[in-house]
Amino acid sequence: MPRLYAVLAAVFVLLLLAVTWLMTRGGSSDDQFAQCRASQIAGGAGAIGGPFELVNAKGETVTDTDVITEPTLLYFGYTFCPDVCPFDMARNADAVDVLESRGQMVTPVFISIDPGRDTPEVVGDYAENLHERLIGLTGSPEQVKAASKAYKTYYKAQDASDEFYLVDHSTFTYLVLPEHGFVEFFRREIEPEQMADQIGCFLDAA
Repeated sequence: MPRLYAVLAAVFVLLLLAVTWLMTRGGSSDDQFAQCRASQIAGGAGAIGGPFELVNAKGETVTDTDVITEPTLLYFGYTFCPDVCPFDMARNADAVDVLESRGQMVTPVFISIDPGRDTPEVVGDYAENLHERLIGLTGSPEQVKAASKAYKTYYKAQDASDEFYLVDHSTFTYLVLPEHGFVEFFRREIEPEQMADQIGCFLDAA
């Protein structure tokens, strides 16, 4: 009898392990990009991103569906930024070029969080000087705030009485796919090649 109990206990343990394995395996298979992710997002990828309405370099009002027509890298910054934004945008441009050399097209997008100085013309010139396919966007303070809120970014302008005021802001770059929305963010420490490798993984899995 004790032997029977031991066998039943062993079978129960094996069944428990099998169920746990199947549940874990099932959960990971729900995320088609699980093998590509290098970051953990509170609330999941669906917690970040969403519709926005901004103004392009031509002064035209555009929405997220007008802008995100292919894999897109979104960055929130401002053209008067003295050091961080130029570095991050140059890195993004380099990653886009690496991907293009591999046959994968990604659109870089710059969204200004300084609408007071960044007019459509200003963001247009800024984008043209950084990359031939970079899209520069601005908008009213309300439009910019709504877009920033959708992507959970932070920004706060310093004393605006000084024409050379700085704007504190977060520095993440967001990968957005037209069919899936936001899928990943990149910290500023990542190098162009590494960034391109990870983006390429998402594009291959899409």
